[in-house]
Amino acid sequence: MSEAQDAVTDTIAAVATAPGAGGVGVIRISGAKAHDILLSMFRPSSPSFRDFTPRMLHHGRILDAEGREADDALVVFFKGPHSFTGEDCAEIQGHGGPAVMAALLESVLARGARMAERGEFTRRAFLNGRMELSQAEAVAELIAAPSREGVYLASAKLDGLLGRRVEELRERLEYLRQRVCLAIDFPDEEGECLPPQEFTAITQEVAQGIRTLLAGYERARCWREGALVVLAGQVNAGKSSLMNAFLGRQRAIVTEKPGTTRDYLEEMTTLAGLPVRLVDTAGLREHSEDSIELEGMRRGKELAANARCVLLVLDGTRACGDASLSAFEAEKALLEELGPQRCLAVWNKADLAPLPEGVARFHGARLLPVSARKGTGIDELCAAVRELCLQDDAPAEGDIAPNIRQATQLRKALEALEELEKAIALFVPPDLCSIHLETACAHLADITGLNSTEETLNAIFDSFCIGK
Repeated sequence: MSEAQDAVTDTIAAVATAPGAGGVGVIRISGAKAHDILLSMFRPSSPSFRDFTPRMLHHGRILDAEGREADDALVVFFKGPHSFTGEDCAEIQGHGGPAVMAALLESVLARGARMAERGEFTRRAFLNGRMELSQAEAVAELIAAPSREGVYLASAKLDGLLGRRVEELRERLEYLRQRVCLAIDFPDEEGECLPPQEFTAITQEVAQGIRTLLAGYERARCWREGALVVLAGQVNAGKSSLMNAFLGRQRAIVTEKPGTTRDYLEEMTTLAGLPVRLVDTAGLREHSEDSIELEGMRRGKELAANARCVLLVLDGTRACGDASLSAFEAEKALLEELGPQRCLAVWNKADLAPLPEGVARFHGARLLPVSARKGTGIDELCAAVRELCLQDDAPAEGDIAPNIRQATQLRKALEALEELEKAIALFVPPDLCSIHLETACAHLADITGLNSTEETLNAIFDSFCIGK
């Protein structure tokens, strides 16, 4: 750990609950003065109170900076190192009004604490050895999780699952580094270096372990970034109405005039528990001389080409009872261009023109009837979107999902191992091979924070909220 990561000794404080009014608000304190600060501003309701029993809630009145009783609260003291940060910690659980929280925080600061910086409590937990870096990152990921599945993935990392797996892989490589160093220092000793086959077997085993972790990163992409879901189809098919139905509010302008949406609209939402980036694109039509509309259609096709799921919206009133669906030639062409495996055909306006009996697919794509105006069929469509977006990528119980920083380090470690395999095949001397091993170990160590720079730590913890 670098000198910049040496433990600090000053006492910090912050409001740990979200801004705004609430039933309960929490002030968090960490540092050497936590006990004395809490004791000086606490007036116990129990006459037998002498001092705080660690981890036990105590009831009483809290004094403000002028010594006046400001709130009725519960307080708890945690003796270091058995606390979140590894230091002496305290929490004041008062009423959650902004004015109350401001008065209590001012009182704490007046008694010798300073205002905590973003993520400083979790940073201290990392610096004091209470958690490794991937666990610290999981704290922020858990808070920001956009779905229940995202909560489970972050929780697994907070439990140390990723850190332990990475450390296992790194230790395997460190074992090889030791054997290489012995071979360099004692070149005449035949048993000091592993046979090439055994050496390569270990590097390939570690490389496969890294690939498995990277596969978890890809599987979790939907839960982390939101799946791109694009609404496509001809003008006046009801795409904007469908988007409004998904969102539960009037986000897109809906009129009887064709071509109202000339550019794309994007909104983050959740469909059947899945975070999605929902995009309403400009309606397609064969002839247009409007340069803005043409550019909108081009962008819409580009988005559809990169989407996880495309909802191809069909205006059911155009079919006129034709079970062959010959009126949708333009939609058929778009479907053939995109491929039916990632498209859902949506039979809109089903309240005015029911889906022809026996028709369940549109040129290979599953066909679902809805009425965007009345909201019928929307739940079934949401479930179908979730199913199509996930397919075989749904995270399993206990799955490990690295974040983008961790995945970057894993890729760099894998590249170093691939270079090592090439070097071994070319009979490169052990001292040169050890450079690739050292590089791979360093990238794995950066995931758990064994050799992270101050710049890396600042980038991570500056993204946290104050109070965590």
